[in-house]
Amino acid sequence: SKAEKYWKDVPATVDGMLGGYGHISSIDINSSRKFLQRFLRDGPNRTGTTRALDCGAGIGRITKRLLLPLFKTVDMVDVTEDFLTKAKSYLGEEGRRVRNYFCCGLQDFSPEPNSYDVIWIQWVIGHLTDNHLSDFLKRCRAGLRPNGIVVIKDNMAQEGVIMDDVDSSVCRDLDVVHKIIRRAGLHLLAEERQENFPDEIYHVYTFAMR
Repeated sequence: SKAEKYWKDVPATVDGMLGGYGHISSIDINSSRKFLQRFLRDGPNRTGTTRALDCGAGIGRITKRLLLPLFKTVDMVDVTEDFLTKAKSYLGEEGRRVRNYFCCGLQDFSPEPNSYDVIWIQWVIGHLTDNHLSDFLKRCRAGLRPNGIVVIKDNMAQEGVIMDDVDSSVCRDLDVVHKIIRRAGLHLLAEERQENFPDEIYHVYTFAMR
Protein backbone atom coordinates (compact mmCIF):
# COMPACT_ATOMS: atom_id res chain seq x y z
CA SER A 1 0.00 0.00 0.00
CA LYS A 2 2.97 2.34 0.65
CA ALA A 3 4.32 1.58 -2.81
CA GLU A 4 0.89 2.15 -4.33
CA LYS A 5 0.75 5.56 -2.64
CA TYR A 6 4.29 6.39 -3.83
CA TRP A 7 3.46 5.68 -7.50
CA LYS A 8 0.22 7.71 -7.30
CA ASP A 9 2.40 10.81 -6.84
CA VAL A 10 4.88 10.01 -9.64
CA PRO A 11 4.43 12.04 -12.85
CA ALA A 12 2.98 9.98 -15.73
CA THR A 13 6.02 10.53 -17.98
CA VAL A 14 8.93 8.39 -19.19
CA ASP A 15 11.19 10.28 -16.76
CA GLY A 16 8.73 9.53 -13.94
CA MET A 17 8.63 5.84 -14.87
CA LEU A 18 12.43 5.70 -14.79
CA GLY A 19 12.98 7.67 -11.58
CA GLY A 20 14.58 10.63 -13.33
CA TYR A 21 16.66 8.43 -15.67
CA GLY A 22 14.52 8.97 -18.78
CA HIS A 23 17.70 9.38 -20.85
CA ILE A 24 18.53 5.66 -20.47
CA SER A 25 15.25 4.57 -22.08
CA SER A 26 16.66 4.02 -25.59
CA ILE A 27 19.69 2.05 -24.34
CA ASP A 28 17.30 -0.10 -22.31
CA ILE A 29 14.86 -0.72 -25.18
CA ASN A 30 17.58 -1.51 -27.75
CA SER A 31 19.20 -4.11 -25.46
CA SER A 32 15.80 -5.64 -24.65
CA ARG A 33 14.95 -5.90 -28.36
CA LYS A 34 18.21 -7.74 -29.10
CA PHE A 35 17.64 -10.07 -26.16
CA LEU A 36 14.07 -10.83 -27.21
CA GLN A 37 14.76 -11.30 -30.91
CA ARG A 38 16.96 -14.34 -30.31
CA PHE A 39 13.77 -16.18 -29.24
CA LEU A 40 11.63 -14.81 -32.08
CA ARG A 41 13.97 -15.94 -34.88
CA ASP A 42 13.09 -18.88 -37.11
CA GLY A 43 13.43 -22.38 -35.75
CA PRO A 44 11.33 -25.26 -34.47
CA ASN A 45 11.04 -23.81 -30.93
CA ARG A 46 10.56 -20.24 -32.02
CA THR A 47 8.51 -18.02 -29.70
CA GLY A 48 5.37 -16.68 -31.39
CA THR A 49 4.54 -13.02 -31.96
CA THR A 50 0.77 -13.01 -31.48
CA ARG A 51 0.35 -11.63 -27.95
CA ALA A 52 2.53 -10.12 -25.25
CA LEU A 53 1.78 -8.99 -21.70
CA ASP A 54 3.54 -5.96 -20.17
CA CYS A 55 3.62 -6.28 -16.35
CA GLY A 56 4.05 -3.13 -14.25
CA ALA A 57 3.50 -1.36 -17.56
CA GLY A 58 3.18 2.21 -16.26
CA ILE A 59 2.31 4.57 -19.12
CA GLY A 60 3.38 1.95 -21.67
CA ARG A 61 7.02 2.84 -22.40
CA ILE A 62 7.89 -0.82 -23.06
CA THR A 63 4.59 -1.57 -24.77
CA LYS A 64 5.12 1.33 -27.18
CA ARG A 65 8.77 0.87 -28.06
CA LEU A 66 9.48 -2.83 -27.56
CA LEU A 67 6.31 -4.93 -27.65
CA LEU A 68 3.92 -3.29 -30.13
CA PRO A 69 6.57 -3.24 -32.90
CA LEU A 70 7.09 -7.02 -32.46
CA PHE A 71 3.67 -8.43 -31.45
CA LYS A 72 0.21 -8.29 -33.02
CA THR A 73 -1.50 -7.39 -29.74
CA VAL A 74 -0.38 -6.42 -26.24
CA ASP A 75 -2.09 -6.40 -22.83
CA MET A 76 -0.92 -4.07 -20.07
CA VAL A 77 -1.20 -4.47 -16.30
CA ASP A 78 -0.36 -1.81 -13.71
CA VAL A 79 -1.52 -0.94 -10.22
CA THR A 80 -1.85 2.83 -10.94
CA GLU A 81 -5.01 3.80 -12.81
CA ASP A 82 -3.65 7.23 -13.83
CA PHE A 83 -0.72 5.63 -15.68
CA LEU A 84 -3.02 3.38 -17.71
CA THR A 85 -5.24 6.36 -18.55
CA LYS A 86 -2.19 8.32 -19.70
CA ALA A 87 -1.04 5.29 -21.75
CA LYS A 88 -4.03 5.67 -24.05
CA SER A 89 -2.74 9.02 -25.33
CA TYR A 90 1.00 8.19 -24.98
CA LEU A 91 0.71 5.08 -27.18
CA GLY A 92 -0.93 7.02 -30.02
CA GLU A 93 -2.34 5.29 -33.09
CA GLU A 94 -0.60 1.95 -32.43
CA GLY A 95 -2.30 1.79 -29.05
CA ARG A 96 -5.38 0.40 -30.82
CA ARG A 97 -3.56 -2.94 -30.70
CA VAL A 98 -3.56 -2.90 -26.89
CA ARG A 99 -6.47 -5.20 -26.12
CA ASN A 100 -6.69 -4.94 -22.32
CA TYR A 101 -5.63 -2.45 -19.67
CA PHE A 102 -5.72 -4.33 -16.36
CA CYS A 103 -5.55 -2.12 -13.26
CA CYS A 104 -4.24 -4.54 -10.66
CA GLY A 105 -1.25 -5.36 -8.46
CA LEU A 106 0.69 -8.35 -9.78
CA GLN A 107 0.15 -10.22 -6.50
CA ASP A 108 -3.57 -10.28 -7.39
CA PHE A 109 -3.24 -10.73 -11.16
CA SER A 110 -3.65 -13.97 -13.09
CA PRO A 111 -2.68 -13.99 -16.77
CA GLU A 112 -5.27 -15.78 -18.87
CA PRO A 113 -4.03 -19.40 -19.26
CA ASN A 114 -2.34 -20.41 -22.52
CA SER A 115 -2.59 -16.87 -23.93
CA TYR A 116 0.78 -15.13 -24.19
CA ASP A 117 3.90 -15.66 -26.28
CA VAL A 118 5.90 -13.30 -24.06
CA ILE A 119 5.20 -12.04 -20.55
CA TRP A 120 7.52 -9.09 -19.90
CA ILE A 121 8.11 -8.08 -16.25
CA GLN A 122 10.41 -5.05 -15.87
CA TRP A 123 11.37 -2.95 -12.85
CA VAL A 124 8.48 -4.18 -10.75
CA ILE A 125 9.45 -7.43 -8.96
CA GLY A 126 10.84 -5.39 -6.03
CA HIS A 127 7.26 -4.54 -5.09
CA LEU A 128 6.37 -8.22 -4.56
CA THR A 129 7.26 -10.36 -1.55
CA ASP A 130 9.17 -13.57 -2.36
CA ASN A 131 5.99 -15.62 -1.97
CA HIS A 132 3.91 -13.29 -4.11
CA LEU A 133 6.60 -13.26 -6.79
CA SER A 134 6.95 -17.03 -6.84
CA ASP A 135 3.16 -17.48 -7.03
CA PHE A 136 2.84 -14.83 -9.74
CA LEU A 137 5.54 -16.56 -11.82
CA LYS A 138 3.66 -19.86 -11.48
CA ARG A 139 0.55 -18.14 -12.86
CA CYS A 140 2.67 -16.65 -15.66
CA ARG A 141 3.91 -20.13 -16.54
CA ALA A 142 0.29 -21.21 -16.97
CA GLY A 143 -0.33 -18.09 -19.08
CA LEU A 144 2.25 -19.03 -21.74
CA ARG A 145 1.41 -20.37 -25.18
CA PRO A 146 3.60 -23.18 -26.60
CA ASN A 147 7.25 -21.96 -26.79
CA GLY A 148 6.27 -18.83 -24.88
CA ILE A 149 8.70 -17.17 -22.45
CA VAL A 150 8.58 -15.12 -19.28
CA VAL A 151 11.16 -12.31 -19.14
CA ILE A 152 12.23 -10.48 -15.99
CA LYS A 153 14.41 -7.37 -16.33
CA ASP A 154 15.32 -5.72 -13.06
CA ASN A 155 17.88 -4.30 -10.66
CA MET A 156 20.09 -6.81 -8.86
CA ALA A 157 21.81 -6.17 -5.54
CA GLN A 158 25.46 -7.18 -5.14
CA GLU A 159 24.62 -9.28 -2.11
CA GLY A 160 21.51 -10.14 -0.14
CA VAL A 161 18.34 -8.04 -0.23
CA ILE A 162 18.29 -4.24 0.06
CA MET A 163 15.21 -2.32 1.18
CA ASP A 164 14.33 1.02 -0.43
CA ASP A 165 12.36 3.14 2.04
CA VAL A 166 11.40 5.72 -0.60
CA ASP A 167 9.17 3.49 -2.73
CA SER A 168 8.91 0.53 -0.30
CA SER A 169 10.56 -1.91 -2.70
CA VAL A 170 13.37 -4.44 -2.31
CA CYS A 171 16.34 -5.22 -4.51
CA ARG A 172 17.43 -8.87 -4.43
CA ASP A 173 20.74 -10.40 -5.46
CA LEU A 174 21.06 -12.95 -8.29
CA ASP A 175 21.05 -15.96 -5.97
CA VAL A 176 17.77 -14.96 -4.38
CA VAL A 177 16.13 -14.32 -7.77
CA HIS A 178 17.41 -17.66 -9.14
CA LYS A 179 15.89 -19.47 -6.13
CA ILE A 180 12.50 -17.79 -6.65
CA ILE A 181 12.55 -18.69 -10.37
CA ARG A 182 13.30 -22.33 -9.52
CA ARG A 183 10.62 -22.36 -6.83
CA ALA A 184 8.08 -21.24 -9.43
CA GLY A 185 8.99 -24.30 -11.53
CA LEU A 186 10.54 -22.22 -14.31
CA HIS A 187 13.68 -23.13 -16.21
CA LEU A 188 16.21 -20.38 -17.02
CA LEU A 189 16.92 -20.14 -20.77
CA ALA A 190 19.13 -17.03 -20.87
CA GLU A 191 20.55 -14.39 -18.55
CA GLU A 192 22.28 -11.16 -19.51
CA ARG A 193 23.66 -8.12 -17.73
CA GLN A 194 22.64 -4.76 -19.18
CA GLU A 195 25.56 -2.72 -20.49
CA ASN A 196 26.04 1.05 -20.86
CA PHE A 197 23.88 2.12 -17.92
CA PRO A 198 25.12 4.86 -15.53
CA ASP A 199 27.65 3.56 -12.98
CA GLU A 200 25.75 4.85 -9.98
CA ILE A 201 22.65 2.69 -10.48
CA TYR A 202 22.21 -0.98 -9.61
CA HIS A 203 23.35 -3.63 -12.08
CA VAL A 204 20.39 -4.63 -14.25
CA TYR A 205 19.89 -8.20 -15.46
CA THR A 206 17.47 -9.77 -17.94
CA PHE A 207 16.29 -13.37 -17.55
CA ALA A 208 14.27 -15.48 -20.00
CA MET A 209 12.53 -18.60 -18.73
CA ARG A 210 9.75 -21.04 -19.36
